Amino acid sequence: MDSDTQQPSAVRAVLFDLDGTLVDSAPDLATALNRLLVEEGKAKLPYGVIRDQVSNGGNALVELGFGVKLGEPNQPELRQRLLDLYQENIGENSRIFAGLEELLKEFDRQPVPWGIVTNKPRIYTDLLLRELRIHAAAVVCPEDLGVSKPDPAPLLLAARQLATPPEQCLYVGDHVRDIEAGRRAGMQTLVAGFGYIGIHEQPSSWGADFIANTVPELNAWIRQKIA
Repeated sequence: MDSDTQQPSAVRAVLFDLDGTLVDSAPDLATALNRLLVEEGKAKLPYGVIRDQVSNGGNALVELGFGVKLGEPNQPELRQRLLDLYQENIGENSRIFAGLEELLKEFDRQPVPWGIVTNKPRIYTDLLLRELRIHAAAVVCPEDLGVSKPDPAPLLLAARQLATPPEQCLYVGDHVRDIEAGRRAGMQTLVAGFGYIGIHEQPSSWGADFIANTVPELNAWIRQKIA
């Protein structure tokens, strides 16, 4: 189902991607990758270079740091060591993007049901949410259905958990797969332009309903859309 075929509905529930959309988790992931690089006798990478790849997950970070792709020798070991280092310090320097906590509190007061749909594995998602004291009504991870975004199934599961039709849901993300998943689920979509978007990426080509370049802009657009 493509949202282009539907008339926009009032937004009654909001779903967020996690890393780079709701939470700025890049500092902890960058620390883990640089610790691994040092362990392996390599130079650290600049934070900005790592930040651009955070939304692409552990495999992308291993490839960035070591030039080792999925399926190549030593890749699984490097990826697992990266995740182990990340788990040791998860949530230490990660924070909800400044200004989004205010929006979440408004959702709780109104109330507007909201949730998280992420490609981050469940173990790290739950640890991060616990550390940051984030309490969402729905949290869907890849293990729940055995598929990941851009497959729309995780978003549709979250909509069911929030008891809200997909066409009345908004999905917010910072990656083309987020917008693709949202559109395929029949949801309205919003790009978090302040997230982990590489310099060569073009969010304007993703087909989202709106691109918010700042948190205040995102908050204002969502407030306008909520019934």
